[in-house]
Amino acid sequence: MTSHNHHATTSSSPDEPGAGATAQPPLEFWDELYKAKPAVWSGRVNANLASVAGTLTPGRALDLGCGEGGDAIWLAQQGWRVTGIDISTVAIERARAAAVDAGVDAALLDFATGDLETWSPDDELDLITASFFQSPVHLPRAEILRKAALMLAPGGHLLTVAHAGVPSWVQDSEHPAHLFVQPDREIAELALPAGEWETVIAESRTRDVASPDGAPGTLEDSVVLLRRMG
Repeated sequence: MTSHNHHATTSSSPDEPGAGATAQPPLEFWDELYKAKPAVWSGRVNANLASVAGTLTPGRALDLGCGEGGDAIWLAQQGWRVTGIDISTVAIERARAAAVDAGVDAALLDFATGDLETWSPDDELDLITASFFQSPVHLPRAEILRKAALMLAPGGHLLTVAHAGVPSWVQDSEHPAHLFVQPDREIAELALPAGEWETVIAESRTRDVASPDGAPGTLEDSVVLLRRMG
């Protein structure tokens, strides 16, 4: 799954969504992507997730498309009881190794492989996170997020951080617009039951990063935090 930590074969960087969608089976696509490099992501928590989730009271959390585990490990270090799930067996092996290296309490963190179209959590949750949960291969993103959100306990939060546009250094991008996420469209496509959800955050945020050639650049992220009322 797309997690910062996650794009098509023409993508020049894991921080860029990929170009046009392909018919390659998702498991095959993601395992190939991970096998091609010893590490695809930085291992660090996504900054927007940390700034938002850092304000919430720890409870039970699920990280969708957890990749190599950076966000899930950080959440566990803050006291959350976390399950990280990803379709890629390679990514999950790396996430488990990273958790051991980080010394995370095994009682607080579990990683699982699964197809999120069919997988569902066993218990109610207090937080669901999805960082850069975007893919150039088949991914019914809104359906998966909606199903997961309905597993939130009253007062629980859904936090999505997503690519909102092409990197500042990319000219004449071939990235199809549908791979990007805008906050208002994110909420509309989730189509959660009216009157049951509070929008806490819905904004685009600009991130300063280094471009592939080392020059200063920016990335645009969509950040949405919804709270289940009741």
